Amino acid sequence: MSTVLESIIEGVKEDVAARRVSAAQLAEQIEEAPKVRDARAALSKLGINLIAEIKRASPSKGVLADIADPAKLATQYVQGGASVISVLTEERRFKGSISDFKAVREVVDIPLLRKDFIVTEYQVIESRAIGADLQLLIVAALSDTQLRDFYQMTAEMRMNSLIEVHNEEELERALKIGPKIIGINSRNLKTLEIDPLAFEKHLPLIPNGVIRVAESGISSRSDVEAIAAHGGNAILVGETLVKAGDPTLGISTLLGL
Repeated sequence: MSTVLESIIEGVKEDVAARRVSAAQLAEQIEEAPKVRDARAALSKLGINLIAEIKRASPSKGVLADIADPAKLATQYVQGGASVISVLTEERRFKGSISDFKAVREVVDIPLLRKDFIVTEYQVIESRAIGADLQLLIVAALSDTQLRDFYQMTAEMRMNSLIEVHNEEELERALKIGPKIIGINSRNLKTLEIDPLAFEKHLPLIPNGVIRVAESGISSRSDVEAIAAHGGNAILVGETLVKAGDPTLGISTLLGL
């Protein structure tokens, strides 16, 4: 029986095949794409930096919010003090789209994270073509060779990578490629279970000089304070903000502004 992650990847590959364009078209789109913004610098500021996520749904919770205007929400995130905005582009389980990403790119000047299950070289190139500055690479979804190659391709296009891990074994694999930004996801994408001790166990294991991002299950100021105490530099928050009613106030509450 396939895991949730395997099922998602299967759908992603089908969707990529359906929207694939030629190498020449991709190259033209890259030429027209906005200049890359420095996501690493944006997440290196003192204190806890926020990656605010535009997220309609998730496999674990189903529909979270009816986001009719992702660009408007992104603007509210910027006003609230987000350092980076994450836009889901996975279509089936998260109800995201490349159209959402492009709409957000047109209205904000801060770095954007392309949040998806990157499992093909085509998607790596596609990320730059749509204007991404940072893209997610999930260790659990990739072989060591894919992880290394996709990381190098991303860097060659001057983007940054957020390398996501869920346990110590994945962290060891990630560290072999010398990443600059590592995310600890407390949700296991194979079972969808949350490990409440994930940040406490794994954030301190990330070497100094690497940006440490905490992902999933963050809903209160006390959560953020605990992450800071364990050495975190940034948090990635979606569900709490899209359900907040007032996203700007939600950010203020989380960051203690």
